[in-house]
Amino acid sequence: MDVDPERLPRWVTGFAERHGVPAGRVTADGLELAAPDGATAELTRPPGAEPAGDLDGFLAAAAAPRRIGLLLARKGAVAVGVAAGRELVSHKVDTHYVQGRTAAGGWSQQRFARRRDNQAKAAAADGAGIVARLLLPEVGALAAVVAGGDRQAVDAILAERSLAPVAELRAGRLLDVPEPRHAVLVDAVRLARAVRILVRDP
Repeated sequence: MDVDPERLPRWVTGFAERHGVPAGRVTADGLELAAPDGATAELTRPPGAEPAGDLDGFLAAAAAPRRIGLLLARKGAVAVGVAAGRELVSHKVDTHYVQGRTAAGGWSQQRFARRRDNQAKAAAADGAGIVARLLLPEVGALAAVVAGGDRQAVDAILAERSLAPVAELRAGRLLDVPEPRHAVLVDAVRLARAVRILVRDP
């Protein structure tokens, strides 16, 4: 489950009420809570959050305001933004037509495949241009860059050599989002800040 940082203290309190007061253990990705009844909760640090040595530190780090870059890409659509805390402070959404697959065979299929490949490359180039305008100047202030949508489309955009400083900030988390639109980008801010929790019951 994904829990907003502001709701996390309440969630931890509920976990303790259900399973007993847990002991905290620092992990490579965040913090593990182990309850007396054998239940555990693995809390994954959200992108850009500082590591913490205990539960209170983890809660504070997860809720601390930070500047995050966002890159959502799927087929010919791309949305790029910068979030400061919970607010989207700058953004650009663009669409670029990429032809779908065709059922035709032979020469026609090869022709459509080449056209689709060229359209996808053009879309990636346009996306790279947007990232260069919005995220590259912000690199020094960004805690992380969170991507979402289609991994192949994101990879194609960040493959641009000049965007290496942005790619270096890319978080491991890939957001599962529909075709990028402004509303999707706004919701991605919430998803990027969320603490991912895996609960194992005894």
